[in-house]
Amino acid sequence: MDPPLQEVASDAALPARVDVAVIGGGIIGAAAAYSLARRGAAVALLEKGRIGAEQSSRNWGWCRQQNRDRRELPLIGHSMRLWEGLAAETGADLGFRRTGLLYVTRSAEELATWEAWVAMAATFQTGSRMLSAAEARAMAPASGGDWIGGVHSPRDGRAEPAFAAPVLAEAARRAGASVHQDCAVRGLDLIGGRVGGVITERGRIAAGTVLCAGGAWASMFCRRHGIALPQAGVRSTIFITAPAPEVTPGGLVTPDLIIGRRLDGGYTVAALNRARLEITPQGLRYARAFLPTFRARRASLTVGIGRSAIAGPEAIHGRWSFSSPSPFERHRVFAPPPDMAIVAPAMARLGGAFPALRGAVVARAWGGWIDSMPDGIPVISTVERLPGLFLATGFSGHGFGIGPGAGDLAAAMILGRTPAVDPAPFRYGRLVDGSDLGRPGMM
Repeated sequence: MDPPLQEVASDAALPARVDVAVIGGGIIGAAAAYSLARRGAAVALLEKGRIGAEQSSRNWGWCRQQNRDRRELPLIGHSMRLWEGLAAETGADLGFRRTGLLYVTRSAEELATWEAWVAMAATFQTGSRMLSAAEARAMAPASGGDWIGGVHSPRDGRAEPAFAAPVLAEAARRAGASVHQDCAVRGLDLIGGRVGGVITERGRIAAGTVLCAGGAWASMFCRRHGIALPQAGVRSTIFITAPAPEVTPGGLVTPDLIIGRRLDGGYTVAALNRARLEITPQGLRYARAFLPTFRARRASLTVGIGRSAIAGPEAIHGRWSFSSPSPFERHRVFAPPPDMAIVAPAMARLGGAFPALRGAVVARAWGGWIDSMPDGIPVISTVERLPGLFLATGFSGHGFGIGPGAGDLAAAMILGRTPAVDPAPFRYGRLVDGSDLGRPGMM
């Protein structure tokens, strides 16, 4: 079953020409289109399926500073400020609430990692603080919760994945953009060695600038034009409950479960350490680049082979023609099936930990595909070898909360304006020029 998603209307006719064509109608693409249109650019937002239907509606909905990589902290700070104002700007509730985020643990090693992070993040004014064992047990009073401590970020929060990208897409339209669903971009139209437009299944749009915010599909799209983009994905399963008593107002991470309170009174639930790495042609292509990340996160993954090896964003596809259906049209919405074997044990642990939730029932379960970069940090960047092409992809499982800021950063770079944060950590070149990527970014 797919997650809930607010519907968006499409514009009937393609524009002949725009300043910027945005490929991908997830939260990054929608936020970028909104920021561009507000600054006066003519924009077309192009989505092969439905706005927000892939990972932008399949995530936990967390707007999180806590435990984020240092390189992302300025950008998530900018994004949180944008989240604060979006309801007033757009006239719609995106579900953003600063309900807090709490991690608790039984591991001294994990606690030491959090202490180091809180010390580092103090200069970024995240508001995070360490908790004593007594404080952790009081804030997360789970049965068997023999926590030795924790970390709490009261200013972190959540928004609703079902609403966020659709609201931003509609706001972009009101600011002057056009929105086109079921309209796959088959490729770039190159003129004199630079971007001259996009070729869609409905025809060509002239555009001097293209932003590829295609999520898990970005690497395949770039490869068609001879551009290497090391990108790999893992399959995840989450589910939501029907409305149930409140045991936490925001997000809670324990050694066994991740839960987040929803606006409808239910919970989003995920089991820890159950993401699935599926062996795919694209994964093998970039395996060397991802080896350090795989070693660091091996304990949190299962490994196997699934249909993603032959169908989906990491399957083998050659140099398809731009005049006939492309791989993007064959997968309007990539919706990997959930691993239902996870759900019943997770519900049992949920009820065991929180007696008030023993009667909770599962409302929906779904699968998602989380695309990542080798260092766990996104690409928000020009592509120097192809003037006119920009990328905003590879958000590595933490793109929802950072989405408004990432879209705004991409828009500023495209328009040549001073960005709100330094884009240097997100440059594309680091992935292909031999740069030392350092340790993988924090999850």
